[in-house]
Amino acid sequence: MSKPSIYGMTYEQLKDWLMDHGQKRFRADQVWNWLYKKRINHFSDMKNINKETIGLLDEHFVLGVLEEEVKQESKDGTIKYLFRLTDGNLIETVLMRFNYGLSVCVTTQVGCNIGCSFCASGLLNKSRDLTSGEIVEQIMMVQKNLDLKGKDERVSHIVVMGIGEPLDNFDNLMDFIYIVNDDRGLNIGARHITVSTSGLAHKIYKFADTGVQVNLAVSIHAPNNELRRSIMKINKAFPIEKLMDAIHYYLQKTNRRITYEYIMLKDVNDHQEEAIQLAELLKDHRKLAYVNLIPYNTVDEHSQYQRSDSATIQAFFETLKEQGINCGVRWENGADIDAACGQLRSKQIKKMKPNRSRSLSK
Repeated sequence: MSKPSIYGMTYEQLKDWLMDHGQKRFRADQVWNWLYKKRINHFSDMKNINKETIGLLDEHFVLGVLEEEVKQESKDGTIKYLFRLTDGNLIETVLMRFNYGLSVCVTTQVGCNIGCSFCASGLLNKSRDLTSGEIVEQIMMVQKNLDLKGKDERVSHIVVMGIGEPLDNFDNLMDFIYIVNDDRGLNIGARHITVSTSGLAHKIYKFADTGVQVNLAVSIHAPNNELRRSIMKINKAFPIEKLMDAIHYYLQKTNRRITYEYIMLKDVNDHQEEAIQLAELLKDHRKLAYVNLIPYNTVDEHSQYQRSDSATIQAFFETLKEQGINCGVRWENGADIDAACGQLRSKQIKKMKPNRSRSLSK
């Protein structure tokens, strides 16, 4: 990408850049309004901005770097997008409909190096981080698609739970949060934004120190080191003790509730023993803990895992409740399409692998 995406600049960065290039301070407000309120597709669409400024923007930035490759729509209203980046790499973005609003799940990396054995995102190793502009544009692409339908719908919630480990792309993640949260633009409330991590303990400390009021979700998936290490490689570098120390710091610093993601794998981590261990692990901060039980979504026909049956999930849920842990079961959206994170991307890359004429991440 020869020129960066203008979507990657926070308001303050854009203001400073324009002033450094001889523009008046108010130009930042005008440009920001055209980008995020009117959601133009070309710099030339900025009608109240002079040609000199438009030429300057066009010389140094691009407005769009994503190309829609595949779009899958579910019966429940979920839409999964596969976007192609300018370097040929593919990423996934998902729009989900809930009774509280429209939520978009964004990707932060091309591939993933965390290597959770049950996750489709890790089937293809990370090749690079996404820029803040590439992350922001996922929201813009979805919102512009909504605009075309003329129903006055808007993205109201964001979950940073797509392909990749968000905290491993920390600086770009933070710029993304500042941009979409800015009340002069998309104005998506901080408490409507959730960032998920597989457990990068050292980055949780750093995240806590930012002071942002967004939500944090931790992919725990097992209550003891032996089991967690067998399904999540990250536990070798950051065992549960280190992870919980970082979480304790986060809670002291923010006093904000943490969601613990727990995927239900049949005969692996779904026994009553694990439910009791999980409750014990969280007991000291149970008032600020919420466990999200997630029925497993099969990655492919060769997967070594199966979904826990409904009775087992219910028993696990009830045990946690009896132990005083707030919890719920998250049934998947888009069950009739490639619902698992990274599944559509992996499938498309396999399909197009023989085609050497297009550059794809292997």
